[in-house]
Amino acid sequence: MSRTVYPNYSDIIRNPEALRSWKDSITTEPYRSYLYSYPHKTSYRELETKLALSELWGKELAETFFLYMHIPFCGARCGFCNLFTLPDKRADVHAEYVDALERQAKQWAPFIRNKPVARFAIGGGTPTLLEPVQLERLFHIAEHVIGMDPSSVSISVETSPETVTSERLSILKNRRVDRVSMGIQSFIETEAEAIYRPQKPQEVERALEQLKRYQFPILNLDLIYGLPGQTLDSWMYSLDKALSYEPEEIFIYPLYTREHTIVKPEQIRRSGEDQRVRFYIAARERLLKQGYTQYSMRRFAKAEAGSEKRLLPYGCQEEGMIGLGCGARSYTRTVHYSSRYSVGRSATASIIADYVAAADYTQADYGIVLSKDDQQRRFILKALLHTEGLALSSYSDRFTTSALIDYPELNLLVHTDLAVIENEVLRLTEEGLMYSDAIGDWFISPDIRARMESCVVS
Repeated sequence: MSRTVYPNYSDIIRNPEALRSWKDSITTEPYRSYLYSYPHKTSYRELETKLALSELWGKELAETFFLYMHIPFCGARCGFCNLFTLPDKRADVHAEYVDALERQAKQWAPFIRNKPVARFAIGGGTPTLLEPVQLERLFHIAEHVIGMDPSSVSISVETSPETVTSERLSILKNRRVDRVSMGIQSFIETEAEAIYRPQKPQEVERALEQLKRYQFPILNLDLIYGLPGQTLDSWMYSLDKALSYEPEEIFIYPLYTREHTIVKPEQIRRSGEDQRVRFYIAARERLLKQGYTQYSMRRFAKAEAGSEKRLLPYGCQEEGMIGLGCGARSYTRTVHYSSRYSVGRSATASIIADYVAAADYTQADYGIVLSKDDQQRRFILKALLHTEGLALSSYSDRFTTSALIDYPELNLLVHTDLAVIENEVLRLTEEGLMYSDAIGDWFISPDIRARMESCVVS
């Protein structure tokens, strides 16, 4: 059975008009999907047979692991958010949740302590919404239950302006956190209000000044362009304001809206033409001029930024991902699994309640078993959508075949100047990188797309 999305790609390449039409299909709708993992979480389903984690992790080929803890609580749900998170500030609810996460970690530890943890991240939600005693417990679990050595692990924690306190930052500093990431989205109050984000500019600036005093090796700031009512001038104001704090890393995200987000697609165009491509180009030019290096459509970082530790190696393909907590995903080479996914408040609360009440966390019952095609597409996308590109020899080493033979439609990218092949590396051009979200969406397999489109999110 052919895996090719465009079996007539050779006919398209020989026809200039067809080639232009194909490129138009990519560039006229650049923000159709944000593919930060493959296969997408909406392709997950109840597994036909429950999988024992002892067997699953016993077969995992990754030499080191990425430990991720998910804290699914936040102060409020932002208008663009479709993540598994619940607005809930109750300290007793948080404590019960961390109790469950610790039980899960103790049950998983025998399966995963045979290999070292090389990366550790705590995300959400807002992990620093937890009371300091619960935040401290997360690091204790990582070190004393899972066996993580903080002296050789890159550690990243997400935060938000209103939860930045000296007590919490002291915990992060004492626990040798390398990277603190804070979502700001906009420094303009009316733009924050437009995405239902209760955030005052003064609060953001207070948090940034405090973060700078702790001198974490990497401070990352997240901004969003394409907000309702945003102009090029207001977008560049927020970007320049962020740059004034000299963060080592900046992520710029186009605003995405979906049927289950509070902000709806039509609000992006309410003020006229969609300006997101224009905003991206302006931001990219400013960031490069300020000495940042571009690593993907979203990520810009100072070239010298990084951990001060001697880190263990970890494969860029993100296998060996250990996801603890409700909503966290775990990745082995052949199986991705997680708890069930939801966005709605009542369904999310119910899933979290089931997780907290569970006694046994040793089986995977919801996720996807990756076919060879899934594994190959994942390998290609994880490399191609970043500036380093896809080393064709690495694909051949992994799958004993050729990427361009398995997926000849990739040549369409080269023939439309969206990618080049240099020194046996398939790499997106500057233009291709700008449209990498559309390219990622285009490369989704028919089977995965059908699963995604048939997913009902409550």
